[in-house]
Amino acid sequence: MLTQPLADAIVEAEKIIRDAAHVRTEQDVVEGLDYLAGSIRAAVASAWGFERDFPYFIRSATPYTKIGLDNPDTLYFSARIRDDAEYVVTGVRGTTADLSFQILNGDYSPADVPDSLSAFDDRDIHINPDGTFELRFGPAKNDPGPNYFVLGPRAAMLLVREVWSDWTAQPGRIAIQRVDRVGRAPELGDETKLGKRYNAAAKTLVQQLKTFLQFPEWFYLKLPVNTMTEPRLTPGGLATQYSSVGHYELADDEALIVTVPASDAPYQGFQLGTMWYVSMDFVNHQTSLTGDQARVDPDGMLRFVVSEQNPGVANWLETTGHPRGYLQIRWQRTSREFTPADGPRVDKVRFDEIAQKLPHYEQARVTPDQWQARLAARQAAVANRMLG
Repeated sequence: MLTQPLADAIVEAEKIIRDAAHVRTEQDVVEGLDYLAGSIRAAVASAWGFERDFPYFIRSATPYTKIGLDNPDTLYFSARIRDDAEYVVTGVRGTTADLSFQILNGDYSPADVPDSLSAFDDRDIHINPDGTFELRFGPAKNDPGPNYFVLGPRAAMLLVREVWSDWTAQPGRIAIQRVDRVGRAPELGDETKLGKRYNAAAKTLVQQLKTFLQFPEWFYLKLPVNTMTEPRLTPGGLATQYSSVGHYELADDEALIVTVPASDAPYQGFQLGTMWYVSMDFVNHQTSLTGDQARVDPDGMLRFVVSEQNPGVANWLETTGHPRGYLQIRWQRTSREFTPADGPRVDKVRFDEIAQKLPHYEQARVTPDQWQARLAARQAAVANRMLG
């Protein structure tokens, strides 16, 4: 059967989910199986998007295909490429906080992170007054002209990130073509080609599940619980992105107060993640906040409350029934080195101590109606961003 490899991989993937080291409750399993469904969709999309001669950008993470602690503020687009071909990328720059490009030399695996061959943002490209742009990626050549970027050896993927700080900003547009294939068409497929795609989807499904269960072991779980690191360049990430990471474990009557300076970087975002290493429901709950969305205290500090119970303040990050999870702050499009002074302080407190521990508690409070309005704005913004 042509589909048997994928069917076998789904069975193996379910076992990986059920046997995951962090699973403690039935709810953990239910959430894991829901994560598996999104992973299946993502693996199939990746396999059918594996077209290096007639490429197109596919969405790498959505609310229904979450992977790798996806950033709620980012749309991810990826295209497969060859290191010996030339590609043209055309687009329109939206009004979002950042648009960045990264060339990777492979896929994430349980043993390794792919090398970033190059990474840059739109400050390094010429954009026309009307917002349109054209980039070229290909082998080294003499006098390539502006907006030409050399693909390094083993270049395999072009990853584009469009990042929102203000969720009402306008998205841009982007497309890719292999230069010497413009106006031509790929050969018709056959069962052999389809078999390769089903095999690729099967391999991707199992490999990515193993990889992103291993990731937290590398970068999060060896840290003391209920702490966060000082800012550091994101491993395998963008050249202008710093991050601070950690993991939490809280009882229902406990909370974390995370205090961090409001940054001069165009993008600063704080999010929670589940033990499956994906974002929590950021559409219907406030499980993330950007610098534009968060309330800044009079002293220039952002103070977030991470808790299950509602503390009645604007910067509450809801744990949504997750007593354990991941913490991540990102700064992007930075133009200077970030130091420990830019990073967060984390204080674990009893829930009934929050009012005493927040120095500007009264100004930070929101009414139930104001809170509902915040959630309604999130829902509308995500709908416009995802479907626009």
